[in-house]
Amino acid sequence: MSDHRVPETFLFDSDSEGDTDLLGRRLGAVLSPGITVALDGQLGSGKTCFVRAVCRGLGADGSQVNSPTFVLMQTYTDGRLPVFHFDTYRLGDVDEFLAIGAEEYLLDPEIVCFVEWAERVEPVLPADHLAIAIEQTGPSSRRYVFSASGVRCAAILQRLSRAD
Repeated sequence: MSDHRVPETFLFDSDSEGDTDLLGRRLGAVLSPGITVALDGQLGSGKTCFVRAVCRGLGADGSQVNSPTFVLMQTYTDGRLPVFHFDTYRLGDVDEFLAIGAEEYLLDPEIVCFVEWAERVEPVLPADHLAIAIEQTGPSSRRYVFSASGVRCAAILQRLSRAD
């Protein structure tokens, strides 16, 4: 008898930028609207690179994806789903994140949000969100640790784990 439980975590080891691109495209293919993706990893771990790959998987022009470190938010609307990409690295606290109107986007059922440095604003993230910790395991290798905090994101992890 097979086990039909939905995975609560998913691990992916990337040995190259090509592997990361493949993973991001796979996630883009299974994402649904209304999802917030919380990205955490040290400086230079490839958070923006990963968002670029996911946008490609959504059919958007990945060359337009840039780090929102100085502008706080970038928008990409040319793919299957609109993407709002936040970087909270330069924010002092959660109140600054809320002051830029982030909550309006995080609760929008029609879009996908990516939040870099998500641990800084974790208290205001939707209860059901997809968390991805990116660990540098070498100069060009990474380990992606996905975890779901709710039913909708657990379903995304299940689809991701089955994607080819």
